[in-house]
Amino acid sequence: MTSSTILAFAAMAALLIMSPGPNGVLIAKTVPTSGKAAGFANIAGFATAFFMHGTFAIFGLSVLVLQSANLFLAVKLVGAVYLIWIGVKALIEALRGRPADVLKVAPARNPRTLAKAFGEGFLTNALNPKVAMFYIAAFPQFVPHGSSPLSAFMLVAVHALLNMLWFGPMVLLFERLSKVARSGRVQRAVKALTGAVFVGFGIKLATLRT
Repeated sequence: MTSSTILAFAAMAALLIMSPGPNGVLIAKTVPTSGKAAGFANIAGFATAFFMHGTFAIFGLSVLVLQSANLFLAVKLVGAVYLIWIGVKALIEALRGRPADVLKVAPARNPRTLAKAFGEGFLTNALNPKVAMFYIAAFPQFVPHGSSPLSAFMLVAVHALLNMLWFGPMVLLFERLSKVARSGRVQRAVKALTGAVFVGFGIKLATLRT
């Protein structure tokens, strides 16, 4: 696996993480009443779910490649269409300036234990269709044919690390960063950038030969 592949995956994963979503909502609910340790437990749950999705994608992809090259090509094309679709959707939302209310949430009423915070973080991503589709349709595009599972898991580790780098400071400095994250201007800029990059990746993947 080349460094350019890892960097391309990191760029896409970072934009996915930065886009407003349920992870930010969960941290916004958890940290004010349960503290930063519970917030980091949320993040650990996020990462564990990433590895669960990654495991299914990596070994499912291996079986698919062994069964049929045409099926593998079909998965790549579906992935390209998926990337273009979410990219166009993000661009439309950015142009419309639709406010994202996802982080306008009240803190949880009761403190969470670390185990509960971890479980909530895990389930939030294990059951999130956005994360599942990312690993089903987009993740395989960055795994070269014939590469080892270990190198594929490296990409999952990159996703988990970027997730920590984004949400870790949000936990430590929640009040300040949550105001930035709520900004309609910031969210529109992130959506526009996300849309442009995802459409570009989708077009590139659709024209690549397997």
